[in-house]
Amino acid sequence: MGGVELIIIGVAAVAIAAAVGAFTIAFRRAEPDSASLWPKRVERRARLADRSAPTMDVVVETPPEAEETPEEVTAALEEVESEQVLAPMTETQVIVEASPEEVGVTRRQFFNRSLAAMSVAWFGIMGIEILAFLWPKISGGFGSDVDAGNAADLVPAMTDAAGLITPAFIPDARAYLVPAPIEMSEQFAGKDVEAGGLMALYQRCVHLGCRVPWCDDSQGFECPCHGSKYNSIGEYFAGPAPRNLDRFAVHVSEDGRLIIRTGVIVESPRAIAQSVSYPQGPSCI
Repeated sequence: MGGVELIIIGVAAVAIAAAVGAFTIAFRRAEPDSASLWPKRVERRARLADRSAPTMDVVVETPPEAEETPEEVTAALEEVESEQVLAPMTETQVIVEASPEEVGVTRRQFFNRSLAAMSVAWFGIMGIEILAFLWPKISGGFGSDVDAGNAADLVPAMTDAAGLITPAFIPDARAYLVPAPIEMSEQFAGKDVEAGGLMALYQRCVHLGCRVPWCDDSQGFECPCHGSKYNSIGEYFAGPAPRNLDRFAVHVSEDGRLIIRTGVIVESPRAIAQSVSYPQGPSCI
């Protein structure tokens, strides 16, 4: 995954998290104040009984105050002054009540919203990954046109004096370059799978997708996973593979460069007859 794709995924994840946070805050603010709902929580019979209760006048009798003499008043003042003491200084604890928004969120609501936020983030990231996988690549690499080199120099480098072949592997194209036979099979006619005397075979086995290595001894491709075998140009020979090896469309540019079009994969059924001889020696598997 390239740096641009990672940046896109990061920006999308931050945007999703911000949207979920804004939704959570807005949803909490939209909830009614719990203090204003207390009348609804009181039973109707209790409210009716409170309204219908009769009112009664209460008379409170206070005893008559006795008159005090000046001597008694003076003595009382002196007694109070003698008993006065300094009150100790105490720290006052300020209690801050929680807001209705903080009190109104239950544990169930918290976990439900957290689960919803994680689900949205997961689906968002998966969607971005799928788009990144399906988006066409136009900046090079697999899925685009790959320059394999000068076509005139590739064929001699693959064949030795005894006529044995050593395919050239092109990592960016995930393909083996092999010499094309003089007479091409009719199933490849008009499909642009040969250019400059070369063919580009996809490295993937058509059975279960393993990478198929080249066997110098037998002069063919042999899959070690389940034993599928193909000749030097990818025609099916044996094993569970359902068809020939897939191949890419190729062409030679104006300046003589062999271009592998990895965005164009050509499939073909099992060959009825082998275009090249195989095996030419012992098998590697």
